[in-house]
Amino acid sequence: MLKEVKLPLTDEAIGDLHAGDNVLLTGTIYVARDAAHKRVIEALDKNQALPFDIKGQTIYYMGPTPAKPGQIIGSAGPTTSGRMDSYSPRLMEAGLKGMIGKGNRSKAVREAILKYRCVYFAAIGGTGALIAKSINKAEIVAYEELGAEAIRKLEVKDFPVTVINDVYGRDLYEEGKTKYRVKGEQRKI
Repeated sequence: MLKEVKLPLTDEAIGDLHAGDNVLLTGTIYVARDAAHKRVIEALDKNQALPFDIKGQTIYYMGPTPAKPGQIIGSAGPTTSGRMDSYSPRLMEAGLKGMIGKGNRSKAVREAILKYRCVYFAAIGGTGALIAKSINKAEIVAYEELGAEAIRKLEVKDFPVTVINDVYGRDLYEEGKTKYRVKGEQRKI
């Protein structure tokens, strides 16, 4: 089922999302990777203001390529989410409601998703040029000196993602492995 979701995320919207749902996101997404996450956590540790209000927001793990003339952004594909796992529970505690990347998440992140009512989406790796077409505006909002790892604010329309981890404890990757194993066992009979 294809669902359209307006950002920022609300608890009600998150409650309507289930592992396996294909979703089109419209609104504001923030981009941050390892180096930016480290700085945001340091700011939280020092009780300093964050570069953006994290409450209800969605962070996309992406390092964009430079935009060609006439483009808003270059290729905008996801990066591996596991690199942000040590930071993610703290950000969810601070109010983060959505994360977008690729690959599975650690047990600690999955537990935090349940505790803080968050959702983890996957974007399809290798489709960065296609994903970039969903981005209507891109601007650096913090840590410009980090280059591709600076925090960016994106305005997106119909940004395609799939729910991997939902607030009900479901994990699409684990469900897929289980389904595959069951089908494999049935063939042996």
